Amino acid sequence: MKALLVFVILSVPCYAQKETGYLLQPDRVFDGEKLLTGVSVFVHNDKIVAIGPTAGMKPTGDVTVIKLPGCTLLPGLIEGHSHLLLHPYNETSWNDQVMKESDAYRVARATVHASKTLMAGFTTVRDLGSEGAGYADVGLKMAIEDGVIPGPRMIVAGRAIVATGSYGPKGFDTDFTVMLGAEPADGNNLMQVVRDQIGKGADVVKVYADYRWGIRDEARPSFSIDELKLIVETAASSGRSVVAHASTAEGMRRAIMAGVSTIEHGDGGTLEIFQLMKEKGVALCPTISAGYAIAQYKGWQAGTLPEPDGVKQKRTSYQAAIQAEVKICAGGDVGVFAHGDNVRELEMMTEYGMMADAVLRSATSVNADVFGIGNLTGRIKENLKADILVVQGDPTKNISDLRNVRVVLKDGILYRNEPGIKTK
Repeated sequence: MKALLVFVILSVPCYAQKETGYLLQPDRVFDGEKLLTGVSVFVHNDKIVAIGPTAGMKPTGDVTVIKLPGCTLLPGLIEGHSHLLLHPYNETSWNDQVMKESDAYRVARATVHASKTLMAGFTTVRDLGSEGAGYADVGLKMAIEDGVIPGPRMIVAGRAIVATGSYGPKGFDTDFTVMLGAEPADGNNLMQVVRDQIGKGADVVKVYADYRWGIRDEARPSFSIDELKLIVETAASSGRSVVAHASTAEGMRRAIMAGVSTIEHGDGGTLEIFQLMKEKGVALCPTISAGYAIAQYKGWQAGTLPEPDGVKQKRTSYQAAIQAEVKICAGGDVGVFAHGDNVRELEMMTEYGMMADAVLRSATSVNADVFGIGNLTGRIKENLKADILVVQGDPTKNISDLRNVRVVLKDGILYRNEPGIKTK
């Protein structure tokens, strides 16, 4: 009968919550901070209600026991930098996605992206800009929350903010109005734009602290410190944080001094800049995979051709951030590469010098705390949301074991239960 219950939950397209109970019995539990053995996790409705020794956990009533030999249970992963409204640039260029694909078409794609993300074990995403699709990310978030479509919990940024003249497709007649992919604002107008974006549903404000608008199309800072401070102060009045796209050392410095919560990318960061981030409590979301993917789209073949300068620079800056003990979030800028392949970033974080258990903390408890949702998710802890991933193997030893997904729960709803997982 309980196996039938699992089937029904997986099959009904409207994911209405009802009284459910699951006792999950893995070999190991990574609780978001450390690895535990010999414990089980009890879920009732949408919450984790107990974690304790397997021998002492005796279910009563209508509880489905899921035995998970050889498996590791961990919090649902948190994707720190996503664009669900984009798809890989080797399929369609960013320019063409922004200017030629309709919002309706992009939302249709995004519903598939959301499902793939969830089924890969990422139960929360911070989606940092609709890239020309207005506030479609706000609507996508609402559809997931209302149970219309399956997908991860979303933290959304709406349109993102750019300095006038710095951002968007180039090379058009100046009499032609080009879809920029973000919202331009400057000076005192920044206050109004921030407030307007918040009013239209942005959970976090994203600003481009630099962009490729230099005289030779090189990246240069695009806002003054005072402008960035105005953005941060306005957002803070509503209890929201500001994240900054910044790839130059000076763009990063200005954003750090202005009080942003995270720096996205940080390619040109130096040890001095990362030490400043550490001092000011600003986290880094390195997005290693995005630049790596773009280099491949341009013809680079990893392992057969020398690494491009951009790939080398990313490796160097990331290792400097580790050396400076900057708090590092896990986020790949997924959308540049395929949704559902989010684990790629975690693999690259380990390849570039971070221990696997530290990467797991970045993708769970660290992201949750930095994004302000640590009281909701990111740990296997009593009274937090039952956002749970179970994988075959031990990702604290081999991060790629995160690809061996066996069970996914979000809000206590069983979205994925692979054949062969025993229930009773």
